Amino acid sequence: MSNAIGIDIGGTKIRAARIAADGTIQDSAVLATGQSPAAVIAQIEALFGKFADARTLATGIGVPGRVDASTGRILSGGFVNLSGELTAGLRGAVRNAPVFFDNDASMALFGEARLGAAAGLSHIVMLTIGTGIGGALMLDGRIVHGRGTAGQLGHITVDVHGRDCLCGRTGCLETFSSGTALRACIAASGLEIATTLEHLLANRDARSQAVLERWTKPLRAGIDSLVAAFDPQIVVLGGGLGAAACEALLDFPAGSPWYQCPVVPAALGDTAGMVGAALAALERLR
Repeated sequence: MSNAIGIDIGGTKIRAARIAADGTIQDSAVLATGQSPAAVIAQIEALFGKFADARTLATGIGVPGRVDASTGRILSGGFVNLSGELTAGLRGAVRNAPVFFDNDASMALFGEARLGAAAGLSHIVMLTIGTGIGGALMLDGRIVHGRGTAGQLGHITVDVHGRDCLCGRTGCLETFSSGTALRACIAASGLEIATTLEHLLANRDARSQAVLERWTKPLRAGIDSLVAAFDPQIVVLGGGLGAAACEALLDFPAGSPWYQCPVVPAALGDTAGMVGAALAALERLR
């Protein structure tokens, strides 16, 4: 059976795999994300060399930040900046197979829509909650790219008087409800810095509850706004904090009877990005 290489570049980890056309993961690896663009390119080259074989038809790479899906050009990177001329460097690292780029959350959504929590659905909102917050939209069965970079859902405004964001705006969802924001909330509360979201959910003491409220309420506000705007069949939360965030949201239900929508964890977990990248690359090749 033919296969593709799927690579998901995250703020802290790079996940990669050789994936069969039916979505089966044949081999995989996880690396700590390199500290420089050159290091990341070297990692991609090594991963491709490890996984590619005679049946490899294409490579899909999910990249944090804005990617012009029509050209594959990486425009900005957020926590990992692989923009500009580095697109060519990444392509050069993947030899003898067509390579396709897209935003990492769009790749994860593609995986969930084909094989995961949103399989069989055609109107989907996805947030990937990790170091930052990525986002993606599927309407009428197609990933929405707009002019090329639509889907930056972590940068919808939830507080116009909020914190400054790396994107240059103020009060973005990412500044309140990402993993980075959670660590800041925990530190400000006086709890141990190693406290996890799962720990907060299990303990439920006054300090834990205060952190959960501070972190989860903006997430609920953002989701409600996305439901109002796009009327999806489902909202999928992925990334390292996706499942725990779904649990936290149970205490903070949707604020309007008009904008109700199921919110579920990504079924593919941390593999969604690389599985989606591989399957999207095969589909684009066809």
